[in-house]
Formats: sequence, structure tokens, C-alpha cells
Amino acid sequence: MDRVTLLNRWQHGFPLESRPFARIGAALGVDEAAVIAGFEAARIDGSLSRIGGVWAAGAGGAALLVAMAVPSERLEAVAAQVDALPGVNHNYEREHRFNLWFVITGPDAATLHARLDALERDAGLATLRLPMRKVYRIDLGFDLRGLAGAEPARSERTRHAAPPVASSERALAALVESGVPLLAQPYAAWAEQLGTPEAEVLATIRRWLDRGTLRRFGVVVRHHELGFDRNAMTVFDLPDDEVDARGAALAAQPGVTLCYRRERAEGWPYNLYCMVHGREREAVRATIAAAARAAGIADRPHEVLFSTRRFKQQGGRYFSAAQEVQREHA
Repeated sequence: MDRVTLLNRWQHGFPLESRPFARIGAALGVDEAAVIAGFEAARIDGSLSRIGGVWAAGAGGAALLVAMAVPSERLEAVAAQVDALPGVNHNYEREHRFNLWFVITGPDAATLHARLDALERDAGLATLRLPMRKVYRIDLGFDLRGLAGAEPARSERTRHAAPPVASSERALAALVESGVPLLAQPYAAWAEQLGTPEAEVLATIRRWLDRGTLRRFGVVVRHHELGFDRNAMTVFDLPDDEVDARGAALAAQPGVTLCYRRERAEGWPYNLYCMVHGREREAVRATIAAAARAAGIADRPHEVLFSTRRFKQQGGRYFSAAQEVQREHA
């Protein structure tokens, strides 16, 4: 069974039924056990992060993109300090004076700022804090068989604030963001753990998807392990009264997988961001250039920041944040 086919097809629309791996096996012409073994092999080799949910902005807690300008001789040590912070799920070195970039999540903005204040004290370095203001596209479930720019990114289900997860459903949400167990009946295992019927577990996940609380439920891969290791974040400085129209246009371009507006910061004038993932550096540059031309912003101030090293990558943990805060204040 081809690994890429197995991972690619169920990045969106993973079966929400009692025996999901049997359904996948029927579609592939193999048995349930072979499907589970295939996903387990992908988990072991690192190409599969998890099978679970990807939350929309506002579904639970808060998140920040953060950058630091770290002296090269201290980069690994400071990156380790960042990795140790509760809520950090992505941490990369990028080609720029601001060379360390990470995403941190938590129950609320005040908690995130307190953690970052402590990091600044411990590291003796400032942090650039860049809250998201508007999403134009977020979809890392792109076709794994293609090249950067091969086809348009999947359209967004919604650009409005997502209905948040109810407090009574946060225990299930924590399981959803952690990923399904690789068992014949994974939702039944969740139901037993929660003391609730399996049908209610499945109905809640479907409702989250229908309302936009979950962007998608499916396979979440690690792109580096699948050869997508030439990835670049491009940042643009646009007039505030233009950024929404230009952002929507940029998000619609082939090869753009992430596109959003963020607040500017002192020493950082950029307010529009996009990501392109690819296997070859020049192909990624060509995709960025074509997208910027099509969106009418190729002549605007911008910078391209390629990722050069990955220190940490895992799914965002919004719903385990309450326990983390309890530990911090214990």
C-alpha cells in the first residue's frame, strides 16, 4: 500500500463512523488491519503526526506568532528554552535577522504574554509578538503528490469567527487535538474514556465541522518527512485599507497554503503573510513571485524567509491548556 496515497486521501474527510479504518480499507481494496498497520508505520517513520482535528481561530484559547533575533552561537540553547515553554507547537529557524520563529497557544492572551515575559527574562532577549487579525486561508492539507504551485489551495469554509467549544465538551476536544488511537474502533475508545455514547462523540465532531469550529478532521502529516522541506514565509507591508482585498487575492493563488493578516510591531512593518511549501527552493520562489504578481503586490515592500531548521513541530494544544495553567500556578 502506497504511503502517500494513504496519507494524502484522508487529510480531509476522514471517516466519522464506528470503524473508520475498515471504510478506508474498502476504498483501497485492503483489509482494516493493513490500513491500521500502514498508519502505524507512517507514525513511526515520522510522516504522520496524528489523525485528528485542526481548530479554527477562536475555537478555544489564544495563539501568537513570535519571533526572536538570537545570536547564532546561542540559537540552539534559546530554541531549547522556547521548546520547553508550555503551548509551543512550532519552532523554526528562518533566514532573517529575526531568525527564530515559533507559535505558542494557551487558554488566553494574558497567559501567553506571561510565558513570553518569563522567556525574555530567562533568555535576556526580546520577543516580537504578532497576533493574528484575519485569516484568508489556512490549509496544510494540500495534495502531497503535487509540486508547490501545482494547483489552487482548497477554499476556506468560513472566514468568520468560529463558534467556540463549550466547556462541557473540552474533554473531547482535548482528545480530538491529540489524535485518534490506531484501533479498529477509535471513537468507541474515546467514548469509553469520556463515559459517553460513541454516537454522541461522532455527532459532536460532525457539528464542530459543520459550524466551522474544526477546519478539518483527518490525517495531519509532517511535510518535511515527505520531502516538502523548502518552505518559505513571505511578509508584505501594505496600507491597512488595502490589506483585506489583497490578502483575499493572494490566498486564492495556486501554491499558497497559509495567508493571514497580523498586527505590525515596532521594528516590524509587515501585516500580510503567506506560506508556500515545496521541494525545491527555486520552485518555491517562482510560486511566491507568481502569486504576488497575480495579487497586485509584487512591487510592495516584502521579504521572503525560508525555513532552515525545525526545532519543534506538533499540533496546537488549546484544550490541555487549563491543566498547564494549573501546574504553572500550583
